[in-house]
Amino acid sequence: MSGHKDTILSVDRLTVRFDASPSLIKRIVTGAGRRTVHAVEEVDFEVTRGSTFALVGESGCGKSTIARTIAGIQPPSGGSVSFMGVDIAGFRTRHAAMPYRRNLQMIFQDPYASLNPRWRVGRIIAEPILTHRLMQRGSALDARVAELLETVGLAPGDAAKFPHQFSGGQRQRISIARALAANPAFIVCDEPTSALDVSVQAQILNLMKRLQRERGLTYLLISHNLAVVAHMADAMGVMYLGRLVEQGDAGQILARPLHPYTRLLLDTVPDPRAPKRDRARLSGEVPSPLAPPTGCAFHPRCPLANARCARERPLPLRVGAALVACHAVEEGRLPSRPSANENCLATSGDAA
Repeated sequence: MSGHKDTILSVDRLTVRFDASPSLIKRIVTGAGRRTVHAVEEVDFEVTRGSTFALVGESGCGKSTIARTIAGIQPPSGGSVSFMGVDIAGFRTRHAAMPYRRNLQMIFQDPYASLNPRWRVGRIIAEPILTHRLMQRGSALDARVAELLETVGLAPGDAAKFPHQFSGGQRQRISIARALAANPAFIVCDEPTSALDVSVQAQILNLMKRLQRERGLTYLLISHNLAVVAHMADAMGVMYLGRLVEQGDAGQILARPLHPYTRLLLDTVPDPRAPKRDRARLSGEVPSPLAPPTGCAFHPRCPLANARCARERPLPLRVGAALVACHAVEEGRLPSRPSANENCLATSGDAA
């Protein structure tokens, strides 16, 4: 995938697989073969500076694996991750990656697990600054920590407290302050509000949007909540079983989804304007990534699947500003979409 001059992140044919084989002795005794989890398969997308790109899909579709790979936590099995023009997936040492890691930080899903319970908040926020040698210990560093706490809506005196003394929403604000400490250009947000109450989610999302406006931040947002995506994202990609099935402008996809899986996901969103409308339901279970289906991975659950879908994997097809991997779209078999829930996400997004 060729990057544009405004592209800060380019993911090209990213593949992540895990060896889930039993031990060698057990394989010898039982005759079992090797087993491989196909977590992410040949994913391509780009993120433009100052924008928010969202990855959505059911649990287990590979969203968080992509986030961890981009953040350098999980090495890829294939493909490349180009950040600010450099393939950061190719780094083999921590020292080589450090100049780029400063500009790429992460906000984790669970604020209760992502903060060291034995460290005071001031030390937690100061850690990235000291790790990247941006400042030395002293009064200037203390002032910087106090400034970051105020930026996320906390008091400077909170630096002396421990994480257990805060609520979930306050802990996530601490996580955001820690992510901002090294003054990054790009932040990976892995389900940053899923562990929080709905009212607290709105506060965190509004804080993230304000910081993006003020600091020109770029976000990769991992979420299963389409209302959050409608509120935050400029562009989005829909994942199913490790592959992108649809991507493009978020507003266009949410208003006029093309892939059958995207449509079924949107039908799960409550519509306050038509609470009793008929909605399609996702039938069946997500196939095992240990043995992905042949052809289109979604065909066992797709109401539009035919013999070609079971046999041949669809290639991304450009439709307007979107890329869609679907034989039904290519063959013109896609039924017209009911208009009853076109605005339900806009309503939910405004509420967020």
